[in-house]
Amino acid sequence: MTTVSAPPSAPAPRPRPKRRGRYIVAVGGCVVAVVAIVVLAVVLSENVEYFRTVTEAVHHRKDEGTSRFRLAGGVVNHTVVKTSQGVNFDVTDGKHTVVVHHDGDTPALFKNGAPVVVEGHWASTAANAPFLSDRILIKHGADYTPPKVNTNKKATSS
Repeated sequence: MTTVSAPPSAPAPRPRPKRRGRYIVAVGGCVVAVVAIVVLAVVLSENVEYFRTVTEAVHHRKDEGTSRFRLAGGVVNHTVVKTSQGVNFDVTDGKHTVVVHHDGDTPALFKNGAPVVVEGHWASTAANAPFLSDRILIKHGADYTPPKVNTNKKATSS
């Protein structure tokens, strides 16, 4: 009698390690990373203040309202007047000129014709409203060359 041997049986499948834990950790890490990026973006965007040229600021006066921003231009020669609280002067970009009322001390390099960035806001949205400043930054540095602006004559005020 011949015996038929049964084919060898397949080895028993190995139990798969549970990968659910790994997936949960990976997804959780991604969620934490996305939340951290969003929080950093919000915090950094609140602290960033871009500057506008005088012409841009004049054109966006109604949009800006009395919101805080930075205004860049050159100090018009012979317009600097010291006050009891600070200094008043005109700033121009060669196209437009605005009056700045600065409250506080001025930097050592502040003078007629100096390129400046002033921080503050419009007193109102009226066309002749002054810019109220509480901080003056002087543009300077070894590599900085200010734009050529004629600060001897006043440009049209808007």
